Parts: sequence; C-alpha cells; structure tokens
Amino acid sequence: MFKRILLLSAVSVCVWAGAALAAPNARDQATATKTAIRSAAPVEGLKSQGLDGGDTVLTFSAPPREAPEEGARIYQPIAEYLAGVIGRKIVYVHPDNWLTYQTEMLKGGYDIVFDGPHFNSWRIANLKHNTLAKIQDEFVFAVVTKKDGGQIADIRHLAGKKVCGMSPPNLGTLALLSQFENPARQPTMINTVGWAKVYEGVVMENKCVAGVLPVANLKKYDGRGNFTRIVYKTKALPNQAFSAGPRITREDQARLAAALIAPEGAAATANLREAFGTEKGLVRAVKDEYAGLDAFLKDVWGYRR
Repeated sequence: MFKRILLLSAVSVCVWAGAALAAPNARDQATATKTAIRSAAPVEGLKSQGLDGGDTVLTFSAPPREAPEEGARIYQPIAEYLAGVIGRKIVYVHPDNWLTYQTEMLKGGYDIVFDGPHFNSWRIANLKHNTLAKIQDEFVFAVVTKKDGGQIADIRHLAGKKVCGMSPPNLGTLALLSQFENPARQPTMINTVGWAKVYEGVVMENKCVAGVLPVANLKKYDGRGNFTRIVYKTKALPNQAFSAGPRITREDQARLAAALIAPEGAAATANLREAFGTEKGLVRAVKDEYAGLDAFLKDVWGYRR
C-alpha cells in the first residue's frame, strides 16, 4: 500500500528534503500559571527561544494546522490544565510551519504532543513515547468533489488534477497519494492550511477539483451531503492522540492520561474536540493499536532510523 511518493504542490514541494490515578484537582490550582505560549522560530529551535528549562520545563506542541492564535485557543487551556495535574511548567509551542514541527519532533524536542496516528506510531517506535488519550471516533479521511463534479467518478480520475489538502506528511494526503503507483500520475497537491479551507477550496472557491479532509470535519461542513460527493475513503485508523516522552515519569504520564479523560478535563479539551469535529470526550489510547502505522512515513525524508 505504501509506495514512494512524489509530492507536487502549487505552493511548495513538500516531501521536504528539507492506572489511572486520581483526577486532576489534587494539585494546587495555582500551578496552571506555570504555562506559556511561544511561536517557534523555523531554524533556531527551542533552546534559542529560551525554552531549554532542563528537567523542569515541558514543551507541548501539535502540527501547525491553524494560525497561532487559533492554536493557542485550542491547546493553551490543555497546557494549563495538565500543568496543574503534575505540578510542572508546560510551555505550549506553536510551530511556524511543518519544517519546524518535524525538525523538533524528530529530534525529541517535544515532551507532550497531539497529532495523527502515524506520528504517534513513529514516536513510540523511535523516541520512547507512550500514548495517553485519543479522540474516540475512528480516524477516516474522505476525498470529496463538488456535488456536480461529475467528471470525477473515481479516485483514479484525479491523476494530474489539483487537490486541496495539507502538505505531507499529513496522513490524509499520504493515504491519497499512496493510491497512485506511478508518481508522475499523482494529483497535484495544493497546500491548504485548515480543514475548513480545504472544504472551501473545493466547494466555494473552485481552487481544486477535489479535497482530502477527515470525515468528522466533513460532517461539520456538509453533514447531509448537499454540496459534496465522496469519491474515496481511507480505511479506519485509531484517531489522533496525545503522547508523552521519557522526560515525564511513568507516574506522571498516568496522571496526565487520567486527567485528559476525566470529566474535570472536559472544559480544557472542549476547543480541541470542537476543532476536530467530535462531541465525544477523549478515551485512553493503547500504544499497541498504533503499532506499524509509521509505515505511512517510510518514504518521507527524515523518518527512517
């Protein structure tokens, strides 16, 4: 299923070479003030930003799928909540771009991460991370066209066509491109930041003949299928998850996992759940269910070890 991928983008060329313990209120609530938000500089890394806090400061990040302000709205409440759970300073770092995110993630620069199943799988295998909690629903991507886009009856008809989606190594984009054996016949990916923008690029702006986005988000924008038609769905995978690295003790990892799924955590995770199209709470993530999903990344530069 996984084939070498030639990634063409109108914006960029982007296979870049280039247990459970008591729930959270056992700690002093004032610890929540130990959080901060930073926007990451592309090359200089975290230490040059003054984020090298030894064993005391923990960094929390997620892919740059939204503007910094929106990232802070989604993730800052979680950073503050988790800081109160384990009594350590947690800094939410918003990466400026995918290059920054991947560079820091690949070298273990993030202690707590929320992202896709293939990234979780890779960190488990290579960085000694453990999964904490995940979005309940299965993770499925859909490739959609406009309702009246009759010329695209099958995914194969997208060869050479413009498709809106997030740049690789976004899982949906990798899954789509893996369906084309000949790299020269792959769709041209138009880098589009944000799932709403992917939808709008197809339905409203006519930038692309198709778009790839999670089914959960598609249901938010077009729940009745009045404006879009699904031409391809990926197989169901375990959903996006939080993972924690080895600078966090197993005991604190258990506290974090329990806190994320506890009723007390619902307010802190509300914006995240809304952003990713689920009304359900988070559930425990078992790392074995993510085993092998790093295979999606095997042909992406930087992920081979």
